[in-house]
Amino acid sequence: MINIFEVNETNEMIEKENLDVRTITLGISLIDCITDDLDKLKENIFNKITVKAKDLVTTGREIEKEFGIPIVNKRISVTPVSIIGASACKSPDDFAQIAGVLDEAAAKVGVNFIGGYSALVSKGMMKAEEMLIRSIPKALSSTKLVCSSVNLGSTRTGINMDAVRLMGQIIKDTAEATKETDSIGCAKLVVFCNAPDDNPFMAGAFHGVTEADAVINVGVSGPGVVNTVLKKVRGESFEVLCETIKKTAFKVTRVGQLVAGEASRRLDIPFGIVDLSLAPTPAVGDSVADILCEIGLECVGAPGTTAALALLNDQVKKGGVMASSYVGGLSGAFIPVSEDKGMIDAVETGSLTLEKLEAMTCVCSVGLDMIAIPGDTKASTISGIIADEMAIGMVNQKTTAVRLIPVVGKGVGDKAEFGGLLGYAPIMPVNQYSCESFINRKGRIPAPIHSFKN
Repeated sequence: MINIFEVNETNEMIEKENLDVRTITLGISLIDCITDDLDKLKENIFNKITVKAKDLVTTGREIEKEFGIPIVNKRISVTPVSIIGASACKSPDDFAQIAGVLDEAAAKVGVNFIGGYSALVSKGMMKAEEMLIRSIPKALSSTKLVCSSVNLGSTRTGINMDAVRLMGQIIKDTAEATKETDSIGCAKLVVFCNAPDDNPFMAGAFHGVTEADAVINVGVSGPGVVNTVLKKVRGESFEVLCETIKKTAFKVTRVGQLVAGEASRRLDIPFGIVDLSLAPTPAVGDSVADILCEIGLECVGAPGTTAALALLNDQVKKGGVMASSYVGGLSGAFIPVSEDKGMIDAVETGSLTLEKLEAMTCVCSVGLDMIAIPGDTKASTISGIIADEMAIGMVNQKTTAVRLIPVVGKGVGDKAEFGGLLGYAPIMPVNQYSCESFINRKGRIPAPIHSFKN
């Protein structure tokens, strides 16, 4: 049981330390919308979303007001659209029409984002999946609220290098299609290895085919809270450090459990998971990088950075898993560049490089996230960066992702401005040596030896 006294304990965290519920995400299955008539499919999708989610935003606001807990975003995730549109869509333009319907439905119910314009192609691509992928630049440039994701590999199946090669070009095309706004379309597009199917965080959220017809997921964030309590144990042993992080993660997750339970009860929709992710914002004092510095680094990127991040990620998960019956998604520490003031500062001082960020993704929650690179970066180079990150996920049996933004018309020394939670990002240099011959090989990289478990 969770009571109001537990919530009152977190008042200072909310008022002074940027604790918030990052999102209530309503997952909606669109399986029962499937038909081979495109117009009927679009009608079914619009009706299903607007009926199921009609009270989501209102309920979120009621919970905010009643318990004094900020809920920053209300979002929707849907079944991967490559599955839903397979029978009706005969071209990429047909899929882009579905993106338009998702955007209209999301706007009508008042949510911040809708995710699930997605394809799962870790082993191979069906024709419909390839069409959806090719439609992404148009879909993301013609909508405001739609987010897209593609799963390119897994520990069990290996890495689909044909899809990796295609996504390098798609990211370039999406950047070009949204060049008037610093290529922001790419900020709504993420590629995965080992994508979870219960992830409430955009841009990678989608409603898995193993899920119920509808489910409530909650994402909680609290880097400012963790940073504040660590100041009180400065210079103490690793044991004290770890215990402090665990206890704090427990308290933060309890807030998410409360909100999830209330939303589930009021909407009469089953509770799915709490995702405890130290997801930063551009606000000062709400930074994962600042936590790493408080642990003992002069600046993120210094020797010891990967070890400090591994410690943080593990203790956050250990504390969170004891606070909720169902912890999932991408729980742990996020290391996006544009959304974290400390990360931005480390890049600008030269302490943090793309190569060091890649090393850090071996132990963080997700991967190379919200990183702006020169607009003239080759598609094959982007594919090579994706392949490296997919390999880290595949071999280490963890979720990894890439959200790169090749900002058209800008280069190293410039900044990309995205606004809101997406913040801004300095353009980071990319290794100029070519990997084109490697990327142009066809087929897939096989699964690692330790994948053969049954």
